[in-house]
Amino acid sequence: MLRIANEPRFADQPPARIVPALADEGRYVASESTFYRILRAQGQAAHRGRAKAPQARRGPSTHVASGPRQLWCWDMTYLPAQIAGRWFYLYLILDLYSRKIVGWEVHEHDDACHAAHLVRRTALAEGIATQASKPVLHGDNGSTLKATTVLAMLHWLGIKPSYSRPRVSNDNAFVESLFRTAKYRPEFPARGFAVLHAARDWAAQFVHWYNHEHLHSGIRYVSPAARHEGRDQAILAARHQVYERARQRHPSRWSRHTRNWQPIGAVTLNPERDAVIEGLTLHHDTQQLAA
Repeated sequence: MLRIANEPRFADQPPARIVPALADEGRYVASESTFYRILRAQGQAAHRGRAKAPQARRGPSTHVASGPRQLWCWDMTYLPAQIAGRWFYLYLILDLYSRKIVGWEVHEHDDACHAAHLVRRTALAEGIATQASKPVLHGDNGSTLKATTVLAMLHWLGIKPSYSRPRVSNDNAFVESLFRTAKYRPEFPARGFAVLHAARDWAAQFVHWYNHEHLHSGIRYVSPAARHEGRDQAILAARHQVYERARQRHPSRWSRHTRNWQPIGAVTLNPERDAVIEGLTLHHDTQQLAA
């Protein structure tokens, strides 16, 4: 277990990612808790990546996505250049159900035209025109994402815009978390990007890794591309069979059931907003009746 955990591909990965990766190879070595116990005994149980260990927080939400192409989240983030005071701008659209990055662009300037073009290109790539039900596109209250050019494009595509609540910083937490993942990757240059093409090359490599190689913890450690294409159920079923065979060989190692490899269901965004709106409406109606 120590040898596997310290292989180059797993050296910065916790057991929560090592175990699913081994299962995809048809291998069962030990449970996640056993990996942690062995690593802890050897003084290797500290956080194994560049970023600080995540803090447990209750996630926000409002819309519900039961499949891909129903709910998108988007935002823009700054990529540092090697020249002080200069930035490149990464626009990104995330499919909330699958966690797949379905659209992205990097530009030298922040402009609503770039955002409008990205939405149009993503809608064409995802085949939104042939869908009877169009996706919701959720973003923050930034001026670029709410510009008239962008709103006109969304109206033309039939996409419904959604925005974060005022003074609520975590209404677009899925994309913010994605940006954090991107900027803590080992490949992210600490001194910034020399030219625009360097930033675009890095973004292309990151998107490919995130969509096709990254085993996402929020979707039972399958890749976003696999879930987006509906392949996650077969992958998770195969993992379940690996564990069942392991339990049959060594039944004493399990006191109850094996690890849960059931697919993740629907994903929600900011459910408390509905409760707040419903409460305000009820309060308003009560005042009207009292009057």
